[in-house]
Amino acid sequence: MSARPIERRDGEPGGDAKRVEAASNRTTLYVALAVAAVIAHELQWVLLPFVISGLVAYICTPLIDWLTARSGAPRFVAAIACFLALFIAAAIFAAFGIPSLVRELAHLTTDLQGTLERLAKAAIGGRTVAFFGQPLNAQQLATAGAADIRQWIGQTSRIATLGSMAFAAAFGAILLFVLLFYFLISGPSLARGALWLFPSADRPFARAVWRRLDPVLKRYFIGVILILVYATVAAYIGLGLVLGIKHAAFLAFLTGILEIIPVIGPGASAAIGGLAAVHYAKGIGLILGYAIYAVALRISIDQILGPVALGTAARLHPVLIIFCFLAGGVLFGLPGILLAVPVALTVRTALAVSRGEIA
Repeated sequence: MSARPIERRDGEPGGDAKRVEAASNRTTLYVALAVAAVIAHELQWVLLPFVISGLVAYICTPLIDWLTARSGAPRFVAAIACFLALFIAAAIFAAFGIPSLVRELAHLTTDLQGTLERLAKAAIGGRTVAFFGQPLNAQQLATAGAADIRQWIGQTSRIATLGSMAFAAAFGAILLFVLLFYFLISGPSLARGALWLFPSADRPFARAVWRRLDPVLKRYFIGVILILVYATVAAYIGLGLVLGIKHAAFLAFLTGILEIIPVIGPGASAAIGGLAAVHYAKGIGLILGYAIYAVALRISIDQILGPVALGTAARLHPVLIIFCFLAGGVLFGLPGILLAVPVALTVRTALAVSRGEIA
């Protein structure tokens, strides 16, 4: 008779040892995730270029795969072509946008009091307001505000902080493109490395989650791109064609880019456009027109397009999306805002797969 291998069932000692080992591996994974969350909280600004470049590379992956399949060339050739296209687009934007932004900032700096005075007149007209018991008109408010701003900027610590921020932004931009190049080239190998981090017993589950999560994330990012395009077009129509503000194309593109950053981005774009409107305003009409435009744009994005595009694409309720943005921002800063919804989608998909439900 030939000897047959003895199978160990779950109730036997061998099965118990396997279950204990699997539980130990999962505990180690959960502890590692908790430690990673703490590190991400402490290093949120360091992680920002990694997060942005990684998201851009992920969004470009289907295009790279399509180019590889159509051309028959190696994948790295299509990845390099995609990187060059992104780099050229960024260079064109910088060449046309940065000089305009610098000129606007220079105008704002040299005519700071005039800009503040026009803004104050738009708010209170020819009346006076009581400020700490002292009546002030628009000109006096502008003079006091300009003096406070100059005093704030003139402090040595503020100048050092602004210089450090400018250096960090320049270094971060360079690092972003370096990381983007590696992510585009090595995307599949990085994905396999991420899968390797899971215990061997949990890798089939991780693959199942990713197979279901991947199309969901793609639909979500398509919604984000739709909002970017809509915000850019609507901003150019409102700022350039209707209000006639100078450098409307740059402001419109900046508005679209900032719309990708929830909560912070829309406020920043509205403030930048508002300063431009006040700077070029020849009367109250342009300022009122910009106020109406800003409100209409926010309503159309926040109440109509945003919840529909993001909520439908990601199959998450708009209230949950808003909570994810706010919680991610408070805990992990800008990287948390960018990754909030993808992380929520990952958790929901993992729970659905583990329970055998349809996500």
